[in-house]
Amino acid sequence: MIKVYLKQPFPAEQFDGSDEMIDKYELIDAGTMLETHHSLELYLTESGKVDVGDWIATGLTGEHWTITDDVFKKTYAELPVVPHYVAEYINYMKSSYRDIWDAINYPFRSNNINKYMENNSETFARAWLDGYQVEGHK
Repeated sequence: MIKVYLKQPFPAEQFDGSDEMIDKYELIDAGTMLETHHSLELYLTESGKVDVGDWIATGLTGEHWTITDDVFKKTYAELPVVPHYVAEYINYMKSSYRDIWDAINYPFRSNNINKYMENNSETFARAWLDGYQVEGHK
């Protein structure tokens, strides 16, 4: 039986071919690997070839892997960005063992939360279900 898993969110960066990114991810060229000559082909250790436009993802333990741009765009979506007060509300509701229905219908929400949810209901739902980034934080 095929099982489907949802991975935890992970950081990813699109490779632009810059020396900065080559150094950051310790990319090596094919010629150096084979001890023959300098090559334009770059490789990420244990993950394969990296082309400009590919994505370099980073796992929980710092491991890196490559994802081609077309696969990345079909498979992954950037986490929604929410204000800090929305993040605090989501954390509070989840820590109180509430579900999204409770969060939407909670009678003691602040005016800020009410207004945010009126204008951004889809973003709120995605943040609740998929995770989020807090506005202004990296």
